[in-house]
Parts: sequence; structure tokens; C-alpha cells
Amino acid sequence: MLSASLIIAFLGIAMGMLLGFAARFFAIEGNPLKEQIEELLPGSQCGQCGYPGCAPAAEALASGEAPVTLCPPGGKALAEALAETLGVSVDLSAVDDQEPLVAYVHEHLCVGCTKCFKRCPTDAIVGGPKQIHAVFADACTGCEKCFDVCPTECIEMRPIQPTLQTWYWPVPARAA
Repeated sequence: MLSASLIIAFLGIAMGMLLGFAARFFAIEGNPLKEQIEELLPGSQCGQCGYPGCAPAAEALASGEAPVTLCPPGGKALAEALAETLGVSVDLSAVDDQEPLVAYVHEHLCVGCTKCFKRCPTDAIVGGPKQIHAVFADACTGCEKCFDVCPTECIEMRPIQPTLQTWYWPVPARAA
């Protein structure tokens, strides 16, 4: 019994040392520009940019395959930050600053078809076949993919209501 335990412990230590050596010896350097861009992106993995997540979008931006205005949730501020990081000029006339939206399901119209939660990239919609669905507002990124596929039009995109944790004092308007 003791010898088996010692053998397993020795094998574990030896394999751990081997893996640590291999990780250092075979390490691949990442693109530091891609990592900087990925830190700027919102990280919601919503797919509104046409890429499956923020990491592939950052890779496309770093390689110059995508415009700096690709992220709709980021708006003008993100486009400006990306342009500054990449050292390019950008025309922000076509970029709209959207207010954050979340999906809301009208329960009296929902038939439980499950098309909405199959399309949700963040699993913010819960429910089952032939049951009413609901949305976790904290998980919803406002990508509107569920809104587009709903056959009964029971999903509405609503602005996020401020709570005590998210409310801030608005900046006063300047006098003309």
C-alpha cells in the first residue's frame, strides 16, 4: 500500500516537472498588439462584429483584416481607442453610440418555440420547449439575435434600467 502511494507520488512529481519544462521550452510568444486590443474590447462575446468572439475580432484587428469600427456595443469611444492603439485614422461619422439594451420576453405572447435561446450567445434566455421563456438581464449583451428569430414577436429590446449599483449623476448640459 505504501509503495503504491510512493510510486503514484513520484510519477505525479515527475510528470509535473516534465510538463513545466515542456511549457517553458515549447512556449509560443503571442502577439502583444492582439492582447492590447483584446483588453480594449468589451469581452461580451456577442458576435455583433461578425466574429465568434472578442479574441478572433482582436486577431483580425491586429492583422489589419477588420476596421476599427467593427464593435457596435463599443461605440465611438472604443473605435477611437482602437484607432489610437493601431495608429490609424478613423471616420466616426457612420458609428452610432447606442444605449445598452437587454431583451425582455412578453410572457403572454411567448409560445415556447425555443428559437430564441438557441441563438443566444451568452445563454441569457432560459425556458424549455412549449414553456414560457425569461431573460437574465445581467447576462444579456443586447445583441438582438433572439429578437430577429422570434416568430411571435414577443421579445422586446429595452434600455437597461439603472439600479443603485449602476446609477450615476448625469453630466449637466452646458448653457448656450
